[in-house]
Parts: sequence; structure tokens; C-alpha cells
Amino acid sequence: MEADDDTELALRAGKGDRTAFASLLSRHYDQIYRLAFRILGNRAEAEDLAQETCLALPRKIAGFRGEARFSTWLYRVTLNAARDQLRRKAAQTRAAGHWGSVEVLLREDAQQRQTESEWLTAALSRLSDDLRETVALVLGEELSHAAAGQVLGISEGTVSWRMSEVRKSLKRMAEQEARFG
Repeated sequence: MEADDDTELALRAGKGDRTAFASLLSRHYDQIYRLAFRILGNRAEAEDLAQETCLALPRKIAGFRGEARFSTWLYRVTLNAARDQLRRKAAQTRAAGHWGSVEVLLREDAQQRQTESEWLTAALSRLSDDLRETVALVLGEELSHAAAGQVLGISEGTVSWRMSEVRKSLKRMAEQEARFG
């Protein structure tokens, strides 16, 4: 009776008998692999799972009590390991999917910024030279209104007025494009 023999070997292996453990592995490795392959559907993953299950068996077999056939108990151990692997894989896939979503959002954001930058460049090119020079110094070079006024040879108040005109002009352009665009 192989089932009785398996139970006896498992009980001995649970108490540290290495020969009994090796005999069980020799008899049941194919069972572990077949079940892993049927659940996972991938040869490499099934091989990995079978090896991981075999490595975990010395610790787990101490809990075998002989209340069920050893092969039934081993199926349960293998099935649980496969389920755990499928859960990990699903979690990794979800995480990768979320990262993919983040990547898409980042790309969309970068594309939006690029589009806005191109629009702003085109809109600024439609401004008068004096307004464009003022924007270049105040926003581009980050000069204060007073410093920009000194460079341009105009008062600080005139720089402030020009920046106000720039904002109004850009707002008008954006509204026109929204209406007709």
C-alpha cells in the first residue's frame, strides 16, 4: 500500500528523517510539478513553483498529521503555493497597470505643457516688439520691474503697465481661439 507507506514516510520526515523526506520527494515531485503547470500554465513558472514548494516542505511537513492521504495534503500545499503566486502576479500586474496609467498621465501632462508652451511662443510673437522685450526680461530673465526698466530705459511703472498689457493681450488671444478655434 503506497498511500500507507507515504503516510509513514511523511510522519517520519516530519520528525526530521531525511531519507524518508528524500523518498517522498522522489515519489511526488512530478505530482507537484504537474499541478503547478496545470494551474499556472507556464513551464518555467511551474518549475520555479515546484522547487519553491520542495524547499518549503521540510518546514511544512512537520504539520502533517496523517489525517488525510499524503498526496491529498501535498496537493493542498501545492495548490496554496500556486494561488499565492497567482495573487502576487495579479498584484504585480495591477501595480504595473497603475504605473502605466501614471506614465500615460505624465505623458499627457508633458504633452499639455508642450502644447501650452508652443501656444505661448506663438502668441508672444504676435505682440509688439516693446511688449515682447519686456516679457523677455521680466519673465524670461526674471528681472524685477525696476531692473527691466533700467535695461529698457523706461520707468518701473511703464514696465508694470506693459506687463498688464501683455496679460490682457494673451487673454484676448486665448478667448478668440477658444471661440473660433
